This record gives sequence, structure tokens and C-alpha cells, in this order.
Amino acid sequence: MPKGSHQKLKLYYLNRIMREKTDDEHGLSMKEIQNLLSEYDCSADRKSLYDDFDALKVMGLDIIGEKAGNSYEYHVGKKEFDIAELKLLVDAVQSSKFITAKKSDDLIKKLTAMASDYEADQLKRQVVVHGRVKNMNESIYYVVDDIHHAISSNSQIMFDYMQWNLKKQLEPKKREPYRASPWALIWAEENYYLVAYDEKEDKIKHYRVDKMKNITVLKEKRLGKEKFKQESLASYANINFGMFGGEEKDVKIEFKNEIVGVIIDRFGKNIMIHPSEKAGWSHTTVKVAISRHFFGWIFALGTNVSITGPVDVVIEFEKDIDDRKKLIKQRKG
Repeated sequence: MPKGSHQKLKLYYLNRIMREKTDDEHGLSMKEIQNLLSEYDCSADRKSLYDDFDALKVMGLDIIGEKAGNSYEYHVGKKEFDIAELKLLVDAVQSSKFITAKKSDDLIKKLTAMASDYEADQLKRQVVVHGRVKNMNESIYYVVDDIHHAISSNSQIMFDYMQWNLKKQLEPKKREPYRASPWALIWAEENYYLVAYDEKEDKIKHYRVDKMKNITVLKEKRLGKEKFKQESLASYANINFGMFGGEEKDVKIEFKNEIVGVIIDRFGKNIMIHPSEKAGWSHTTVKVAISRHFFGWIFALGTNVSITGPVDVVIEFEKDIDDRKKLIKQRKG
């Protein structure tokens, strides 16, 4: 059999054909494989294909031969990701607020390339998330990369922290750049946050990554190691509602038993839940950073929940409700 002009690439093309044209539900006969290879100007007899299959198996490709009628068909079995895993990843990318629309399309194309042609059709679906606004900052991926570099090199960073103005433009929050010691990146409330140590205020702070710009990795080594030994990053996002900072306090919350799932979803399974004196109610005590965002979450649950302690937080919450009522009256006024 005369050799094709791309014979040296035969193994590469065979690998591509098997990945793209086969899966657990679709196989190829030897004749079909030979015809597909010929489209790449590669020739192959049966014996050489068996040798090539062995080589691809050594490289980690799970090629399976199964009897189909009077002949055999060959397909790729186990892959890096099965179709259910790829669907999950595609849905996560498509629905993520953090990832821009353009980057979502790029990532989904790469994920789709890991499936067969038949499976790829199942991945071409639109996930609709009500009210979701995609991030508009295309440079965010480079910011994340710079932060990871600073963390791995144990370095401080300097950056501009941006905010929106009424002209719908991002502008620096203050004239001089921020300086911080980065320690971790956290995904919380559908946003990416840098958790860092602020030497001036001697405290742990967080910053929205998509609002960070012009990052410079400094030569100075990171500070705040002892602070992070005392702080559990796993609980940091739960304590800081919407990542709006405030004074941390132990807050007693009473709730109707029927919404226990809402409380567990918010604070986790490790909270202690006790029956209240009121029938059909329970209570728990959780550590929370007091903010209007937290009060707003409580307010949204209506008569199903109430803050019962400490007294200063109860008073602050009642004042927040009064302020909201006054604002509504003024608008109606």
C-alpha cells in the first residue's frame, strides 16, 4: 500500500479520529478508520493499525474493540472527562458571573473539543440564569495570574482599586494605590475575592478581584502570617455577608423550623440548633460581620426569622428597619 504524504502524522490523526468520532455509543470499523485516515492523506493496513492502537493505549487512550455483527468496531472508552462531567463544567462556565461572555465562549469551545462529535451536540445548550450579568473585565484573568504569582513568591502587591461612577465608568477609589499582602483567593457570593493582610490597619481585608487593576508584584515579602493562622478562611465568606465587612459578633437567630434548610445553606451543617420556647421554632448562634447586607438577608426572610441577641445588634436591626420605612414614606411623600 503506497504511503500518504502525511504518514509521519498518522498516529496524531488516528488519535484525533478516535477521540472525535467515537464514544461509548459510537464505534468505527477498520474500513471506516482507514477511510477517515485517507482524508488526511495517511494510508494504513490492518496490522499497522493494531500496532498504532497499542501505541495509543501506552499513551493513555482507552481504545476498546467490540464485536458488531460479523466484524469489530473500535471506540474510545474512558476519557479525561465523561459527558456528565463536561456538561457540569459547561453549565458552570456559562452561568458564572465572574467569567466574561467572551471568555465563556472560549472555554466552552475548549471543553467541547474534549468530547466526541456526537457528545459535543449535547454540550451546545444555553443555560439561562435569571438576572445574571456577566463580568465585563477581560483583564481579570491576568489579575488572577498576578495574584497567584505573588502568593507563590511570598510577595506583597500594589494595585489600583476601582469603583463605578454615575457615568458608568470605573475610576480609582482613591488617588494612591493600595498595598497588601495576598494570602488567598475566595469564591463567594458569585464573585472572586482576594483575601489579604493590610499592614496599616493591622487586619485581614478582602477585595473584589474584578475591581483590581494595574497590579505590581513587589520585592517586599508578605506580612500577616500570624493573623491568618488565627483566621479560618473556610468560614470567612460565611461570616462576611456579601463580603461587606463589619464588626464580627455572635448573633442569636430564631427561625421557624420549616426554613431550617435556608439557615443550614447559609451557615453550614456544623452550627448548633436548639429548640426555642415558642412551638415550631428553633434558634442558633452564629458569627456574623454586622452589615446592612446581613440585615437585608434577615429582612427578606420576613416573619420566618428574627434576631434575638445580642441587644445592641437587635437595636441596630430595628433602627435599620425604621430607616427603610422612613425612606419608603419619603419616596411616597
